[in-house]
Amino acid sequence: MKYRYPFPFLVHGGDYNPDQWVDTPEVWDEDMRLMKLAHINSATVGIFSWSLLEPREGEYEFGWLDTVMDKLAANGVSAILATPSGARPPWLAEKYPEVLRVEESGVRNEFGVRHNHCLTSPVYREKVRHINAALAERYRDHPALTMWHVSNEYSGCCHCPLCQEAFRDWLKKRYHGDLEKLNFYWWNGFWSHRYTSWEQISSPKFRGENSVPALKLDWRRFVTEQHISFFENEIAPLKAATPDIPVTANLMGTYDGINYQALAPHLDLVSWDSYPVWEQGENMKSAYTCGFTHDLMRSLKDGQPFFLMESTPSVVCGRGVNKLPAPGRQALASMLALAAGADSIQYFQFRKGRGGAEKFHGAVVDHGGGENARVFRQVAKLGRELERLAPVAGTRCDNRVAILYDWENRWATDVYCGYNNDRRDYVEECVKWYAALTECGVGADIVSETADLSKYRLVIAPCLYMLLKGAEERLASYVKNGGRLVSGYLCGVVEEHDLCFMGGVPAGELKNVFGVRATETDALPAGMPGKAGYNGREYAVEHVCDLLQADTATVLGSYQSDFYAGTPAVTVNTYGEGKAYYAAFRNDGGFVRDFCADILKDAGIGPDTGITAPENVFVKKRGDYIFVLNFSDREQTAGLDAEYEDLLCGTRRSGKLTLPVCGYAVLKKTDSTGGHDVCKMDQ
Repeated sequence: MKYRYPFPFLVHGGDYNPDQWVDTPEVWDEDMRLMKLAHINSATVGIFSWSLLEPREGEYEFGWLDTVMDKLAANGVSAILATPSGARPPWLAEKYPEVLRVEESGVRNEFGVRHNHCLTSPVYREKVRHINAALAERYRDHPALTMWHVSNEYSGCCHCPLCQEAFRDWLKKRYHGDLEKLNFYWWNGFWSHRYTSWEQISSPKFRGENSVPALKLDWRRFVTEQHISFFENEIAPLKAATPDIPVTANLMGTYDGINYQALAPHLDLVSWDSYPVWEQGENMKSAYTCGFTHDLMRSLKDGQPFFLMESTPSVVCGRGVNKLPAPGRQALASMLALAAGADSIQYFQFRKGRGGAEKFHGAVVDHGGGENARVFRQVAKLGRELERLAPVAGTRCDNRVAILYDWENRWATDVYCGYNNDRRDYVEECVKWYAALTECGVGADIVSETADLSKYRLVIAPCLYMLLKGAEERLASYVKNGGRLVSGYLCGVVEEHDLCFMGGVPAGELKNVFGVRATETDALPAGMPGKAGYNGREYAVEHVCDLLQADTATVLGSYQSDFYAGTPAVTVNTYGEGKAYYAAFRNDGGFVRDFCADILKDAGIGPDTGITAPENVFVKKRGDYIFVLNFSDREQTAGLDAEYEDLLCGTRRSGKLTLPVCGYAVLKKTDSTGGHDVCKMDQ
């Protein structure tokens, strides 16, 4: 289905909280003036406005929001109108205490903070529907309304009696009302945990049952489905009144509390909040992690462009030390989002509040106000650049490589007990492969175990510990039909309930796909690595490694230490028309980079572009556009293979492209050859 872009431009804006200035409405007029100067074309309003919109139960006061919406429309600023369920008003908690969450301890929370609501509570769901219906009916035809922002950063869970009952009902459906089936899949014969009634089952708790991996997995699946159900409850009145207005909910990247791959199909558009840490000497680590997460968000809806719903124009306030990023760093990070498929650059927040928990969080407009502040000037410059980049909006990233990142596999990797319990780092392992691909100039989609892999020439599956139903068959079919598959240690160990496969590892047909079997797994203490050789080079074996028996596989590298010295460590196997590689050990050095380069060459996958760039410079392709981004701490030069139009300068470039610290360029190949024009960037 073709992506229907709701805006005719790249969105530039962010969270706007006029309700905090309702007693000084002259600030609103100043905000409209400053938005124009900052080239801001969108504002997200109403996120935490419930207590002002409905100060008493059933009594709505929309006058202030009417005024703000009218001002936005009059000034050509689109409104992304939010539903306020992320923080309920005090009267709601006072009158209906059931809406407040119960912690694992069994103690019900008092009123306060955000996301302190029970997802199951019929009362809370009803009150959310009422306020959302009132908003939708009132603003359904307002010219400013362009999109719905549903709640804010869904997160957390509740352990109240209502949630316990809902969890048991969910389990009854999952196990078809058969308690003995649940006992089997949870392996409850261990430690005498066999249930004899559904009422004996409770959510995992610190002072209760917390040792059964299958229980923990099912609880997380249940919490995800509760969030989906709550979301569907939220959007029902919005869809009824405004069926043509898209809905989104701002996600939190690799947050592990909700399976976003399950939630995404219910969103019209994926959006997320990005707050990377930029520190001297660590910029590339942050860039790889941030780039990986952008690509993950884009991949949630099969490559459809996403929204960067929140970022900071300067600094955050909630870390131990909140250091200002270097000038240009935020704009560079914004370009990375665009390169990965974002169609918006939005901030938290437009204007700093005078009080509250986030009064020192960065904003477009500081407490000092005015347009002469450094941060404001930077935002305005980026706004002008986004206008020049309007043709990028709606374009897609077409990649030949996929990395398997699956929420349920991550959960399973987190909860088992064994091998090296000190180091798991599922996300870090996936980012490591992503970084290697990026250094090779190759982009990647980040997909789940259930994704269609047929369009990819190479699939990399780090830490494929748990195989969801059908995954074994899908992977085998992919390789048999000509695909290249890479996996590593602890591959295909358990099925979806965390029961170990019988017959050895990898599971079932994957033994034939990889041509190996893992006979044992070793764990190595920190600071005591082993050694492995590959392609004439030596690498450290860290944290965990599989001991392999090669059946039909060709050995590419072997262990060089411990009692298993001389046994296979890296293998490749031909299966059908394709190949499967197995890297049996973890290495935090250069192995993945070197191995990835060799695999790409063997698969005939070259860089996505002809542009050559030094280390620490990203070259990312989106549609016909190429982003060149300097994340190093010094000036860098890239080599251009042809003549390009520079969209930011409006000139043509060829030969060499020199980028200052935090510098970037957005290029499109021209149809003709010609001279080199000097690009005069906005200062």
